[in-house]
Amino acid sequence: MDAFTASLLQRIKSTEDDLHRARESGDEFLAEVEEAELDDLRRLANEHGVEVSA
Repeated sequence: MDAFTASLLQRIKSTEDDLHRARESGDEFLAEVEEAELDDLRRLANEHGVEVSA
């Protein structure tokens, strides 16, 4: 795994964790921000052929 792929997958995992915490705390605004970030990261992964587990 190259550095780009590893970094991207780590950013996705971190954003998923942040999204989970935002939802648990009831912070709807932060959850929306994290969802948008996650969408962008998954799009980037798709564009570069990086497989992201569900």
